[in-house]
Amino acid sequence: MNAYNVEMHTFITIRRFSILALSGLSCLVLASVTSAQTPAPVAPVEPKLAVILNSGDASVSLIDMPTRKVIKTVAVGKEPHHLMMTPDQKTLLIANAAGNDVVLMNPVSGELTGKIPNIIDPYQIGYSPNHKWFVANGNRLDRVDIYAADGANLKLAKTVKLAKTPSHIAFTADSKIAFITLQDSNELAAIDLDTQTVLWKMPTAKVPAGLWMTPGDQYLLVGITGEDHVQVIDWKNRKEVKRIVTGKGAHNFRPLGDKKHVFVTNRIASTISLINMQTLEKVGDITGLPAGPDDMEITPDGKTLWVTFRFSKKAGVIDIPSMKLMTVIPVGKSPHGVFFYPRASWE
Repeated sequence: MNAYNVEMHTFITIRRFSILALSGLSCLVLASVTSAQTPAPVAPVEPKLAVILNSGDASVSLIDMPTRKVIKTVAVGKEPHHLMMTPDQKTLLIANAAGNDVVLMNPVSGELTGKIPNIIDPYQIGYSPNHKWFVANGNRLDRVDIYAADGANLKLAKTVKLAKTPSHIAFTADSKIAFITLQDSNELAAIDLDTQTVLWKMPTAKVPAGLWMTPGDQYLLVGITGEDHVQVIDWKNRKEVKRIVTGKGAHNFRPLGDKKHVFVTNRIASTISLINMQTLEKVGDITGLPAGPDDMEITPDGKTLWVTFRFSKKAGVIDIPSMKLMTVIPVGKSPHGVFFYPRASWE
């Protein structure tokens, strides 16, 4: 898949980089499994089950990864959009925005193991890096709920009203600040987690969505879904640094795991771009995709990228070295989150 038919030299360079980087990433994954300082994973080395959230069907599709076929569809609750593992890496949290709860799932077997009720309008969710805080964005109700967290035991600390349409979350490495995109206000907000108060807000381009912090907490990358680029924000000085044109509907991020590159989905363009976070340049595109690429996940060997196609009722598997779509899997309506365990590092 050549990057927008840019010079072939560019594509060859990207492919060579991917192979080298993936080799190093595989070593890191194996080292983490065998390290005496890290608890042994509860899952096999290679993931067997992919979980796809069908936001429009109130269900989850469970995919057998070796055969790439849906083996079961499980009802979980209204509007499951996003998901996250508990800090102990044992339980998958599925946030039902319209169901006002969070469902607990065994990420290896796909078995539902419980439910956390009265989590109001949990659209996007996230643990702070120190695992002390759990943040739930109320996209529909214009609120951000901050919980004191002990794994899946959550105690509401404060509800912060933020207009309009809180969307995605990013944190500083020291867990002091949570950043929230406000889609329909075209703003970025910063919340002090210790005091649960808004530190500041600043304007962005149209319909900001996905957020990613570059290494060293230097810049915030903002997917501008209402336009065609990723906005680079110097958050310490509250100013725009650059706009990286990726494609219409730039939406969500998934880092490659090498501390250098990050993927971004372009929902309207139906492409996925690869950004160099050091040079703040786009270095490649994956094209020829079904409509509406959205959330992404990478297998622990670093070789394949799984993605949901929000407008196509499909999930897909992309070969990272060649940047080519290999497989398309029919799932439910409006597929959003995707997950499997284990997975490639996010750092």
